[in-house]
Amino acid sequence: MIQLSGKPLITEAEIRARIGQMVIEIARDLQRQELLIIGILRGSFMFTADIVRVLYNNDMHPLIDFVFVTSYAGMESTGEMKLLREPSLNVEGRWVLIVDDILDTGRTMKYAQDFIKERGAEEVRSCVLLDKPGRRLVDVHADYVGFSIDDVFVVGYGLDYEGRYRDLPYLGVLEDHPAA
Repeated sequence: MIQLSGKPLITEAEIRARIGQMVIEIARDLQRQELLIIGILRGSFMFTADIVRVLYNNDMHPLIDFVFVTSYAGMESTGEMKLLREPSLNVEGRWVLIVDDILDTGRTMKYAQDFIKERGAEEVRSCVLLDKPGRRLVDVHADYVGFSIDDVFVVGYGLDYEGRYRDLPYLGVLEDHPAA
């Protein structure tokens, strides 16, 4: 049976505090630019929304768009990237901040960065809530990282397992109990 471990890995309060710190870094680095934020659906929707809200409080008013890139089947990446939705806004000549929930193997972020660069973005930066450096298969890093975590399967705050747990306001570890 698949279930959540008892204690949150990262609490709602910890997420909010870290987002505030990250936005200060982003605002410092990108304040003079007209910024386009591109969230990678579906997992980043909550994180992207919170980043945008805190940017607003720091007098930054970015354009917002989304792409839908997937490579997961259950708990594992298939390694095959699928672009299910392109951005609707033109990225040419813009400063773009790609926002994703997790930097795991690196394939999704690398794919998204290459896709945006090929369309003529002036500058492409990346922001992730979670970084799992131990799982990296592609040489890619994020410019802004919320938390580095070990190789555990995390759900909540937009991250899911088979469509469930996205609604949790915190991040929890999904465990596989052999007693099932």
